[in-house]
Amino acid sequence: MATFLYKLGRLAFRRRHFVALIWVALLTLAGVGAASAPPAGTTSFSIPGTEAQKAFDLLEQRFPGQSADGATARVVFKAPSGEKMTDAGNKATVEKTVDELADGSEVASVADPYTGKAVSKDGTIAYASVRYDVSGMELEESTKHALEDAAEQARDAGLTVEVGGDALQAVPETGATEIIGIAVAAVVLVITFGSLVAAGLPLLTALIGVGIGVSSITALASALELGSTTSILAMMIGLAVGIDYALFIVSRYRAELAEGREREDAAGRAVGTAGSAVVFAGLTVVIALVGLAVVNIPMLTKMGIAAAGTVAIAVLIALTMIPALLGYAGRRVRPAGAKGGLLGRRRRDGKDGAGKAAAEKAGAEKETGPAKANLGTRWASFVVRRPLAVLLLGVIGLGAAAIPASDLELGLPDDGSQPTSTTQRRAYDLLSEGFGPGFNGPLMVVVDAKGSDAPKDAFTQVSDEIKGLDGVVAVTPPAPNKGGDTATISVIPDSKPSSVQTEDLVHAIRDAGGDIKADTGAETLVTGSTAMNIDVSEKLNDALLPYLVLVVGLAFLLLIVVFRSILVPLKAALGFLLSVMAALGAVVAVFQWGWLSGLMGVEETGPVMSMMPIFMVGVVFGLAMDYEVFLVTRMREAYVHGEKPGQAVVTGFKHGARVVTAAAVIMMAVFAGFIGSSEAMVKMIGFGLAIAVFFDAFVVRMAIVPAVLALLGKKAWWLPKWLDRALPNVDVEGEGLRTADERGSGPDEDRELVRT
Repeated sequence: MATFLYKLGRLAFRRRHFVALIWVALLTLAGVGAASAPPAGTTSFSIPGTEAQKAFDLLEQRFPGQSADGATARVVFKAPSGEKMTDAGNKATVEKTVDELADGSEVASVADPYTGKAVSKDGTIAYASVRYDVSGMELEESTKHALEDAAEQARDAGLTVEVGGDALQAVPETGATEIIGIAVAAVVLVITFGSLVAAGLPLLTALIGVGIGVSSITALASALELGSTTSILAMMIGLAVGIDYALFIVSRYRAELAEGREREDAAGRAVGTAGSAVVFAGLTVVIALVGLAVVNIPMLTKMGIAAAGTVAIAVLIALTMIPALLGYAGRRVRPAGAKGGLLGRRRRDGKDGAGKAAAEKAGAEKETGPAKANLGTRWASFVVRRPLAVLLLGVIGLGAAAIPASDLELGLPDDGSQPTSTTQRRAYDLLSEGFGPGFNGPLMVVVDAKGSDAPKDAFTQVSDEIKGLDGVVAVTPPAPNKGGDTATISVIPDSKPSSVQTEDLVHAIRDAGGDIKADTGAETLVTGSTAMNIDVSEKLNDALLPYLVLVVGLAFLLLIVVFRSILVPLKAALGFLLSVMAALGAVVAVFQWGWLSGLMGVEETGPVMSMMPIFMVGVVFGLAMDYEVFLVTRMREAYVHGEKPGQAVVTGFKHGARVVTAAAVIMMAVFAGFIGSSEAMVKMIGFGLAIAVFFDAFVVRMAIVPAVLALLGKKAWWLPKWLDRALPNVDVEGEGLRTADERGSGPDEDRELVRT
């Protein structure tokens, strides 16, 4: 692989005009596709194999034309202090508002509070339910404005009016902190390279890659039913890995220049060595993201595949466009350690080139003194001397951070998790005040009596059975369909939608349904948004272990091929588990317990998003392997070239610690930039990934990994002989490049690469 990538890097360097033109053309094509594509329609949220989804599908079949997936709105009214909603003036205002809402072209129905018994017992709060023919994402802007105008007119009449539901659902915004994250990345790159040109290359290529990926997602959003969160996720991950991968190759290019190589050869060697690490690091990320398909939630699968596509683009750009841009940059990208031409321009001249470079380097050291050990070298030397102490400190620290994860509660965000500044959250609070906390999460019970001899009796029995359960505030009479074989019953719990008590009630209704079916032949199903959230959480919990085994197992096999070792990949996987558990603990502490919630902009604590654990496992594992591959391949490269195990660890840190540190800080800055999002899910993902990268890069890869390798010594690189013979030799260390260099390369190689 190293030889192939070496040729690819040299070809891209030499044919830079052609390579740049291809990527600019792809960006333009994707941009035109995004601009001309129809707006994204409804995003179906189906959960195959769950009872809630089965009931939802049954409703669409047995109650046709009722727009089961249509948008809904609850317009909540509160009377001024000392008045009631039943007063003549307030009642007239509400009825006028209901009439105005009913005139909307996309409105399916509006329920009057006074005829539908939607007035609180104390008479101070009432609500009107509005149902639309289309989903919230498909509503015309004029329909949304009409809803807002009707509420505003009622406010002008003296009432407190708020609107809940998904009718006013907005596309999530990431906020200005995303720009701050990119700015931090730029500053880190400038500090790392000491050159504006070198720092600008990773940023430029990452933005081009993200532009192609996100534009492609936008272009396909309508056809594939991709939600707005999909493009935000792709942007988040694509930007982070795009900068990191380019950073690795540019850094290696500067190191090759410092060894005295010509620019074209240095570009080829950078792609052949660091590019090999980028390929395998990218593969682990892609495996982790595509592996989300095992959960069997279509929305999550689409998000994973879209983000994986953006990562694949980032890898291809790093391998081709970076060497092309290095060709354009010329000598403005200085060798590593060069300051104002101290090292000068070193040319390799035939077989004696390496010797001349070494002589120049020795001469420079004679004039300036021996090179001072960098921070990475000093830290690695310390760890090699005290490996057990560093290992214990790292493991204990991550273990302490993981303690809150034992109190993890899962759920999906609802209006109760919205900021208090939103009308949806204020409507949620008003409904809780007037009708109880469970009113915001009613359960819909669907009774399928098609196989029953007495459907009406079955409906009544189900209703009576539910009334006798603990935690039930109200049960509406059964509402049968036209055929009389199916009925819906609305159940109001006495606890809020995201509580454990509501989850217990859902299971209690389902358990009671089993006995009813045995008696009457009627099947009882529980659905609605609350039940759907509960089923999603349980499905994700059940899928976590199989997903972990699949992703970690595949990546483990991949790393065995890369490192030609059993213990190094095993150590990498165990270290990842430590960092991801610590990150989950931090997420629980902030978003569930409320620690530092004000600093993070978390206005309402509650259960952690159901998708968070499995999503964090997938994404963090892929990203963690970036640093593992880049840092440890440098160590293996030194070991293969004859250094002792302890010295190989120090050499790996000498060349890789600065780059990995910069890459981790950049990735943390990019992820942290999404904490400012208005979407609770995006905010939580941004924080979780940022803190996970911190734990994994600075505790696991920078401390635990060198400590374990120092303790294992030569055993770290042990591989059974039979397995060594069976595994393909991918040559990530670039050992084959020595032979290629002695042969020299010319136009013939380029032509051969083009033919293949």
